[in-house]
Amino acid sequence: MASHPLALLFVSGLFLLPLGARASVLSFITGFFAGKAEAEVASPVINSQNVWLLSAALNPDPNPGKGGGDITVVGSVALLSETGPAGTLADIEENQSSNISIYVVRKGDTLSAIAKMFGVTTNTVAWANNIRGGVIHEGETLIILPISGVRHSVQKGDTLRSIARKYKADVTEIAEYNHLTEESALAVGDIVLVPDGEVAALPSAGRPAAIRGASGPNLDGYYLRPLIGGRKTQGLHGYNGVDIASYTGAPVLASAAGSVIIARSSGWNGGYGNYIVISHQNGTQTLYAHLSGVAVSAGENVIRGGIIGYVGSTGRSTGPHLHFEVRGARNPF
Repeated sequence: MASHPLALLFVSGLFLLPLGARASVLSFITGFFAGKAEAEVASPVINSQNVWLLSAALNPDPNPGKGGGDITVVGSVALLSETGPAGTLADIEENQSSNISIYVVRKGDTLSAIAKMFGVTTNTVAWANNIRGGVIHEGETLIILPISGVRHSVQKGDTLRSIARKYKADVTEIAEYNHLTEESALAVGDIVLVPDGEVAALPSAGRPAAIRGASGPNLDGYYLRPLIGGRKTQGLHGYNGVDIASYTGAPVLASAAGSVIIARSSGWNGGYGNYIVISHQNGTQTLYAHLSGVAVSAGENVIRGGIIGYVGSTGRSTGPHLHFEVRGARNPF
């Protein structure tokens, strides 16, 4: 191997030095290379075998950040309640929201398990989704209505009609909810659930009955009147809803911009008939019911004032009108 000219010059110069100086230079060179070798040995080589691994927290936060409207988006597809059947830490908090939820059926789910997850009865889930026989399928989307009601123990002489009159409820709705017909014979001691039934209370001085969901922030300027024209035929009732009468086919407008989470164009749907629910960026929801036609699809984004459907008289309705609800804020109409 050829020698480098500078190396030869260095070696030649080294032997020309006095003996003491030559020894000092050799000692320096030896120490320099020995120190470098020790440094190389002391510095560990980082590779996949010895690198530190990240581990999950031993006590994860059971209350992760939540989106608006008390509806959680999972994988941008399934919308779930915060409460889970698997016994997660977040199960300690029951969802008390009046907002409508959407649930995508997973393998192994049952109606009863889903109902328990959302704190409603099995009948509520079946009734709101037109389910017959209790059969559900993986991947099916279920609407969870926060239905409340009254448990009535059948007395001698009771009929569904007399029960409906007692609680100011709809006999057809009671029959549907309890998987009965309006003419079904009732046995003393049977339990009949009356959805949205009203229990008579002792009169109090000047205190009107509370409207569910009527409390909340005043966001009057945020919501556009969902109909052009029409007249209000019933004030606040049910879940913070109002009824606005108009002609069949009148265009229904989105009260605010948002994302369509429900667009049902058939079925009883808990009395709403054909209806739409829009989720808004401020965490509220608006609901449009009894439609003759639905012009949008679930997952679609809509603009404020855009046409989303048409006035009708489907579901629990006695004539063409729009039932309009605001969930999570005051209804300005």
